[in-house]
Amino acid sequence: MAALLVERSYIDLRSQLTVNGFSDVVTSDVKYLLSDNSRAKVWSAGYLSFALWDAQTRELLKVFNTDGQIENRVEFSPLQDFSLEHISSSKKEKMQGSFGFFQRSCNAIMGAAGAVRRAAAKGAFGDDNRRTEALVLTVDGMIWTGCTSGLLVQWDGSGNRIQEFQYHPFAVQCFCTFGQRIWVGYASGTVQVLNLVGYLLGEWVAHSSPVIEMTVGAGYIFTLANHGGIRGWNITSPGPLDSILRSELAGKEFVYTRTENVKVLAGTWNVGQGRASHESLISWLHSDVSDVGIIVVGLQEVEMGAGVLALSAAKETVGLEGSSVGHWWLDMIGKTLDEGSTFERVGSRQLAGLLIAVWVRNNLRVHVGDVDVAAVPCGFGRAIGNKGAVGLRLRVYDRIMCLVNCHFAAHLEAVNRRNADFDHVYRTMTFSRPTNLFNATAAGSSSAVQMLCGPNAIGANTRTAEGMPELSDADMVIFLGDFNYRLDDISYDEARDFISQRCFEWLRERDQLRTEMEAGNVFQGMREAVITFPPTYKFERHQGGLAGYDSGEKKRIPAWCDRILYRDSRSTLLSECSLECPLVSSILRYEACMDVTDSDHKPVRCIFNVDIARVDESIRRQELGEILESNEKIKRMLKELCKIPETIVSTNNIILQNQDTSILRITNKCGENEAFFEVICEGQSSVEEDGQAIDHRPRGSFGFPRWLEVTPAAGIVRPNHIGEISVHHEEFQTLEEFVDGVPQNWWCEDNRDKEVILVVIVRGSNTTETKNHRVRVRHCFTSKTKRFGPEPNNSRQIQGTALLRSDVQRLSSSYDVVAHLQNMHSP
Repeated sequence: MAALLVERSYIDLRSQLTVNGFSDVVTSDVKYLLSDNSRAKVWSAGYLSFALWDAQTRELLKVFNTDGQIENRVEFSPLQDFSLEHISSSKKEKMQGSFGFFQRSCNAIMGAAGAVRRAAAKGAFGDDNRRTEALVLTVDGMIWTGCTSGLLVQWDGSGNRIQEFQYHPFAVQCFCTFGQRIWVGYASGTVQVLNLVGYLLGEWVAHSSPVIEMTVGAGYIFTLANHGGIRGWNITSPGPLDSILRSELAGKEFVYTRTENVKVLAGTWNVGQGRASHESLISWLHSDVSDVGIIVVGLQEVEMGAGVLALSAAKETVGLEGSSVGHWWLDMIGKTLDEGSTFERVGSRQLAGLLIAVWVRNNLRVHVGDVDVAAVPCGFGRAIGNKGAVGLRLRVYDRIMCLVNCHFAAHLEAVNRRNADFDHVYRTMTFSRPTNLFNATAAGSSSAVQMLCGPNAIGANTRTAEGMPELSDADMVIFLGDFNYRLDDISYDEARDFISQRCFEWLRERDQLRTEMEAGNVFQGMREAVITFPPTYKFERHQGGLAGYDSGEKKRIPAWCDRILYRDSRSTLLSECSLECPLVSSILRYEACMDVTDSDHKPVRCIFNVDIARVDESIRRQELGEILESNEKIKRMLKELCKIPETIVSTNNIILQNQDTSILRITNKCGENEAFFEVICEGQSSVEEDGQAIDHRPRGSFGFPRWLEVTPAAGIVRPNHIGEISVHHEEFQTLEEFVDGVPQNWWCEDNRDKEVILVVIVRGSNTTETKNHRVRVRHCFTSKTKRFGPEPNNSRQIQGTALLRSDVQRLSSSYDVVAHLQNMHSP
């Protein structure tokens, strides 16, 4: 019988290639299936369309796209409307008729797929931002879908689009629902918690890579990241438990806080489309750096020219970058740093003549990760990379460093343009993942301590406010490059004289960058070490010493064009390194390599001494476990939250005849917490004439039998309220058919009296434990077979616990309460 059921349920959309006379091969695969047990419906979903099916009859009910628009609606006659002559024909003809129905259903699907494909070809779906990536059924009977754009869409059980929400710009990867909460996992590693109406309760960074799956168990929501990491979060988060745990853990920060020290070398050089000698690179990057752990290199004017800029712009439009010249520089610097045995290059980014790259010492590599890059053109309408910036972001001991290599507008009088270039770079530099992605430290198997953010969440705000630049959320930012700021109100000869006398303080007073920073016009909140080296621009190539300044016709005034600026976590210079101020830096050396003559600019380098406060996860989890075990207030709260509301089910025995309806009442006696219920069918038995149930068969995944309708099969009963469930015998047509001499109906189910065991599963909103109530439902046949034809009458008999339909008042999705049932006399 199982084989026959499978054979009759099988639908192969690929076997049908013709729709309305036109060849139309199905190109939209079914990606997801969702079973709506309470309504006996099945959702099948592709990336851009949905189909809604009747789970019992396999009838295609509706096909619609991600906007909720019906692509192709097919009206089919129900099974009982088929003519007797058609159904009473041979078994082969009946099977052909059944597959004829499926062919029409299949054609409808393919027609919708073709419409979706044509719309996508016309750009109706943009960059597939509306692709469905996940879907879930909630306890109130609503269906939620998540899109590539981060859009969350709520649907009712009939496939009508109710409302949408946009709380995060990255792709939804998975859902998990428990009680009145919906957990959403994103490609950014962020987890959000919503209630059933879509209100954002809280969010935090759960992992440093995409959250690809979530499941519930033992009082926790477990999240699985793309890199294989698993973390558990208390199902009460966000909630009152978090603030208590946060306070308790804060008092033990000194126990699990560790301070790490890293030295960072940042170097900038405008190479003027030239090539450097090995000796020049040694002088710039390899001398006196034996204890440096991270080296960041920023180059400008690696290559220039109209052809190079045009090719770079074309590459950027299709997501490509880099050049042979850029690779030459990366290889040469890698050889200088003994790449492979001493250092490892972890990332790089090129935009036309701009190039940034980072090398990390091998013994530090395990603590560095999540490297991301970005580029912002500033030249020719903010589209060409002759001026602009390239950035690289990385995580070091769970703290974020952003490194930005810039080349701003040239010429003495272009101060405002340079300021505008910085402002454009700072505001628009966007990495492929949120800037806050790794700032939060997970609490292991715990609540979302210290990581909550939302309209009503308590704790540190770990989410960048809407419209805030991503660079503003990093723990440390280093800007390096050819900023092109010059010296004001000084002649070439005067500048040369002051330089020869090393009177740099007097020259610094005429430095445009210093003036603009003091006025708050550029590099706001950033600092620079005291300049003790001569201006680095402009020199004659291959001429050593201070005599090498430009002596040509233009005699450009020397200037400190090449600079390195920074900011760390400190709000004041006196702040000490702690979890509240996790990254504190100081300058060890800030110097120019005046002996290098390969370009008209001198290379500059700055060595930072960086202290980083981090959390020792193993110690912190140990402290958290001790708090959970020893804190009496927390233990009482957990015990109270895990209680299952006391409920009473009105009966444990129901007898139904043809089309009878009985009301099953669930009373929630708890005065504080909601009771969540779900009704499943444990198994079905046939009943002999002596009343004994025999031939028990577990229903498994088949749900309720076709003759039984339970509405709603899941829902919520509010405190001190009564919910009702309609248990109805659903008449369906049968056909007398003989198999081995025994009368059978068309579905090969005998027509003896039937008995099922319904299990009402009750639980609370914050516990995975359940309490089960079993209800025996027996259906007594009034005749052995039922031939097709008009109903003799519409009268309803009342027997046992059956009610007239006029006496039935059903619940809606979640909170329906029939107050007068408390005083109603039960039959």
